[in-house]
Amino acid sequence: MIKQLRRLYDSSSREANLLLFMVATFLLIYFIPAGTARFDNAVLEGVRLTHWYAQEHVILCLLPAFLIAGAMSAYISQDAVMRYLGPAASKPLAFSVASVSGTLLAVCSCTVLPLFGGIYKRGAGLGAAIAFLYSGPAINIMAVVITAKVLGAEMGIARAVGAILFALVIGIIMHFIYRKEEAQRSVKNSRGFGGGNTGKPMSSIVPFFVLMVGVLVFANWAAADSPVWMQIYAWKWQITAVLSAAFAGLLIRRWQWPPKQLFILAIVVVISALLVPTAPELPFALGIAGLMLIAALREQDREWSAQSWDFAKQILPLLLGGVFIAGFALGRPGHEGIIPSEWVSMVVGGNTLSSTITASVLGALMYFSTLTEVPIVDALMGAGMGKGPALALLLAGPALSLPNMLVIRTILGTEKTLVYCALVVVMATATGFVYGNWW
Repeated sequence: MIKQLRRLYDSSSREANLLLFMVATFLLIYFIPAGTARFDNAVLEGVRLTHWYAQEHVILCLLPAFLIAGAMSAYISQDAVMRYLGPAASKPLAFSVASVSGTLLAVCSCTVLPLFGGIYKRGAGLGAAIAFLYSGPAINIMAVVITAKVLGAEMGIARAVGAILFALVIGIIMHFIYRKEEAQRSVKNSRGFGGGNTGKPMSSIVPFFVLMVGVLVFANWAAADSPVWMQIYAWKWQITAVLSAAFAGLLIRRWQWPPKQLFILAIVVVISALLVPTAPELPFALGIAGLMLIAALREQDREWSAQSWDFAKQILPLLLGGVFIAGFALGRPGHEGIIPSEWVSMVVGGNTLSSTITASVLGALMYFSTLTEVPIVDALMGAGMGKGPALALLLAGPALSLPNMLVIRTILGTEKTLVYCALVVVMATATGFVYGNWW
């Protein structure tokens, strides 16, 4: 009798939830302000931002990031990750390695996600993985230099010091909060993976990842107001091609990949580059697709292809959906979404606590491509934004975004994601408020 009542209750509860969802969806569609100028423009901004993101970031940023993350899961020894980044590892060593690794990548808040998922999946401790997650997009050396040049040396130094401390402090706090759970996870990983020996020597593993990271960094080298930086930018594709050729040579010499297949892939890539010289993304995408096809056909490397695909299907849909929502709400840089830009300028003016909190929250929700946060903050400061809110936005914005949060939730779960985001917002607010009022 009790079991029957329980089944009836569960069935009724599911039907009630379904009815509630259908009614809410209908009311949303029924009352949606379609046809109004602001709503229609906000939808277009969401589409335009997603279109821009697909063109500028998916092929050049995310595809190589998926490859690197998949390779981490397939080839990096579980013992090595546990030794340097695991919950039981030396905390100064773990956080130093995680912070430095993130700093060297200098990627955006979305590109770092597959890499974060890769090291966390291989057994990295939560604190070290979070330090890596924050440091990748936040401690961007060139972004700090551009901040100092555009917004002043004082702001550049404040951003650099704040970002480095944030990576360490937030990682330590996350480790402390979930230390018992992490200890259980460490035991489970040590039992479940049995060391994770890939059978490949470090002399092959290290250059393998160094060359892939080099391709990722130089393929995404952005223009900036610096002679040395622009000189590298002018040669970015030549450097990327050299690194790719060196990677192919490594696969042949150290990983015993068939030269014939790689030679055919190289011909296809070169021909596509010559036929469409204005679209370097085409040969880049063909090269990645060819690599994954060859890996999938090789039994000893099939796991690399499978793990990369797992990351892609888990992360990419959420990122694109999140980018659309961010564009709908706040628009692209220099354009308006459903929220008027004058509202944003009004609520972040001065150095009050409320304006600093608002800047932190807005920064956490908006999507910033690498280096774009500096001109945005410069424009907001010209409209009356205080230095405190400006620093808060610079500390929260590059490390977090709505699409970034959606993906982190699938990796860490809702609770840990909320705690991490809250820590970033609270620390950005506190730092910005102190800087704006007492510096």
